[in-house]
Amino acid sequence: MNDHLDEQLIRSCLLGELSDDQESATQRHLNQCDACRARFDQLVGSPEDWQRISSALRVEQQAIRSDGGHFGQRSAAPYFPGEYAQAPIDFAVSFLEPSDRDGVLGRLGDFEIHGVIGFGGMGIVLKGFQEELNRPVAVKVMAPHLATSAAARKRFLREAQATAVIVHPNVMPILSVSEKGTLPFLVMPFVACHSLQQRLDSEGILPIVEVLRIALQVADGLAAAHAHGLVHRDVKPANILLERGVDRALLTDFGLARAVADATLTRSGVIAGTPQYMSPEQARGDAVDARSDLFSLGSVIYTMCVGHPPFRAETSYGILHKVTDSEPRSMRELNGEVPAWLQRLVQKLMAKDRCERCPNASHVALLLRQCLAQVQQPMSQTIPQELQEPLSKRTFQFGVIGAIAAILLIPPLVLWLSIKSGIYLPSSDQRAFRPTTGIHVPINDEPKLMTREELRAEIDALSSDVDRLLTTLAEPLSSQSYGNP
Repeated sequence: MNDHLDEQLIRSCLLGELSDDQESATQRHLNQCDACRARFDQLVGSPEDWQRISSALRVEQQAIRSDGGHFGQRSAAPYFPGEYAQAPIDFAVSFLEPSDRDGVLGRLGDFEIHGVIGFGGMGIVLKGFQEELNRPVAVKVMAPHLATSAAARKRFLREAQATAVIVHPNVMPILSVSEKGTLPFLVMPFVACHSLQQRLDSEGILPIVEVLRIALQVADGLAAAHAHGLVHRDVKPANILLERGVDRALLTDFGLARAVADATLTRSGVIAGTPQYMSPEQARGDAVDARSDLFSLGSVIYTMCVGHPPFRAETSYGILHKVTDSEPRSMRELNGEVPAWLQRLVQKLMAKDRCERCPNASHVALLLRQCLAQVQQPMSQTIPQELQEPLSKRTFQFGVIGAIAAILLIPPLVLWLSIKSGIYLPSSDQRAFRPTTGIHVPINDEPKLMTREELRAEIDALSSDVDRLLTTLAEPLSSQSYGNP
């Protein structure tokens, strides 16, 4: 290979036309050569382009705030700071095709691009318009640094196509997917919403009923995806969208963590996914299945209840170490409003051993639905049996001792009541009440009148005998073990 890659080779890499060996060699060169990497970035969008996108995003966010928070909709008099005191059309990006229509950034395939909704490590989301159906859409374009890998591009398209099969109210639908142009992209409905992460940032800890409602919908969405064999791999608050006005949660970005993993295989020190919400098996680099998503869901519930993720550290590797080897602090210590049964559910979801977690997302949804019903109708609904507090060994011991004490105290209580009321039992009935446990109860064959002081002394003597007996019974019980039912 020459000192620098020729442009045709870079273009072939972008289009996925290289063999596996050529792609690996190209990737190694790009990781080591700043000049070739800069040329590559210029083909898919220069740093200045992405800087303009970032600026446009800030403009959009400011407009959103001024319009009461309706995602993607501007107010009548939007505010554009500093040198960006013009409409977003001035922030056109190089990977868009030019458009002769006013008020748009450009075209991407068959879609007009009107503005920037958001962007992150996996790509940029644009607000588009589909002329054929006369409807607004959201267009997610793969990030340039991921597009350097043909494997990642193929994964992006394949996972998007797989997600398009899922039809569920709690999964963001994929309308179409395309690799036209320099960067692949997928098209989704444009929904007025904000992410769960944005809500947590603005509101902090959520009410328990809201935690259950959101978690239930996420579990339902995961169940629908898992039924089609699709594992999300990156369940986190930023990938849960909350639709405004209808209290609906939508899961998005299915399978994109796999595309990131494909793009970073040859880059040391890079972690695909979000460490704070990873399952232990994912953090170790082991194979993952649907139960990995359940661990992440447990972490999301934890975050909604206490305001921050369960695992935190200064570095990503510090977080991963805690994910695999440490238990998070109890939610109830951080938020006294968290019910004990919800703590037990999160512990079950976040078990280090995947075999100890709930069996599937459908089961989790069932538990959450029952819990939500109990919170909303406490007089008629109950918490699921498996989330109720188990009967402990000590509770069992006290239950046995209490039953024995009740049996032993009945005869002297009956005696006392009979004497106090002046009712004298026949001698045969008195013998029937005589205990056989070794407690001395002086009962004469003939009725005997007792003074108040004599009666009190008799009862005190009986109480002392009962206390000694209970102490003797408790000693063997404390040496036994009882399993939780």
